[in-house]
Amino acid sequence: MSEHSGAATRTLVTIICEAVLESRLLKDLDALGAPGWTISEARGSGSRGVRASDWDNNSNIRVEVVCGRPVAEKIMQYMQVHYYADFAMICFLSDVEVLRLHKF
Repeated sequence: MSEHSGAATRTLVTIICEAVLESRLLKDLDALGAPGWTISEARGSGSRGVRASDWDNNSNIRVEVVCGRPVAEKIMQYMQVHYYADFAMICFLSDVEVLRLHKF
């Protein structure tokens, strides 16, 4: 824990994937216990080539969820089993410090 009074550690789940998955992914996150999420446009280059910057079904999105470690690991495992084989997706976890712990 840091010097910040009242700060606590939670896990940030970051998912970068094809925008076409957005509605399906959000339903999955809800079912997996995500307390909330943030979505933004994502651009980049990787093993599947350069992704366009246009906000359409050919672009990428970045989905972020702050939650407890057990939920984060459940989300990551679910993404690997249900999406990795067929879609351009990465998922990673990071420890983050949060205030207002009751939100996460």
